[in-house]
Amino acid sequence: MIDGDTDLDDEEAGAVVRAVARQLKLWREAAGLTQTEFGRAIGYGEELVSSVERGRRIPRPEYLDAADEVLGAGGKVAAMKEELAEVRYPKKVRDVKRLEAEAVEICSYNNSVVDGLLQTEEYARAVFASRRPPYTEDQLEQHVAARIARQAIVRTTTAKPLFSFVLCEATLRRLIGGKVVMRGQLERLSEVARLRNVDLQVLPLHREENSGLDGSFRLLKLRDGAAVGLSEAPLTSRVFSGPKETTALDMRYGIIRAQALTPRESLDLIEKLRGET
Repeated sequence: MIDGDTDLDDEEAGAVVRAVARQLKLWREAAGLTQTEFGRAIGYGEELVSSVERGRRIPRPEYLDAADEVLGAGGKVAAMKEELAEVRYPKKVRDVKRLEAEAVEICSYNNSVVDGLLQTEEYARAVFASRRPPYTEDQLEQHVAARIARQAIVRTTTAKPLFSFVLCEATLRRLIGGKVVMRGQLERLSEVARLRNVDLQVLPLHREENSGLDGSFRLLKLRDGAAVGLSEAPLTSRVFSGPKETTALDMRYGIIRAQALTPRESLDLIEKLRGET
């Protein structure tokens, strides 16, 4: 019922968590409750209450709801759920999410797995579960939750940016999570491909030319006319915004789109593979 330890190197998250921790402690003391009494009242142990009040643990929404009721805070403690909502996820995820929120166009090429914005929860869990060394169960669930939370930008009905996704055909044929999970993932792609602000293309394996062999990347075009490139490699990720680099990435993406199937042809292939899975 409590999230994992806070990242001590994440200054932004740490500041928010410490502020919430101070408020929780002040409310408890004002109610005249010891940590043991308070923990018993809300269904948690003294050690966990202490960890929360020292800013070592991030309280889940259920914790804050229970605390609000026991302390008679009238919604003031429960309202802190909003402050913790963003910092609950790793800093890298928050930074990418903010960039995506500023984008008018998001371009993505992936040759290993389906883009994170398009993944089903089951597919995302299978992707993270394949990591070696493995994540703990808490870490796994945190990463899955963060990935699904980012997808709100695709699901929202207002202020949508334009999306362009190019997926290597290999990502559609790789049975990550097994046939049932992959069938659900292909169904998700079929739904997203029909959205008016989404162009989804597949780069087929039989193409003799493939300008995306260097690896997966994303290009975000922002409201102010700037562009940001994102690339990931094992154990590291890179963000760059220099005009020389982003222009080169934009050119590469244009070539990859030209090498890929059209959106209509790509949807037909997705439907075909879904029938075969």
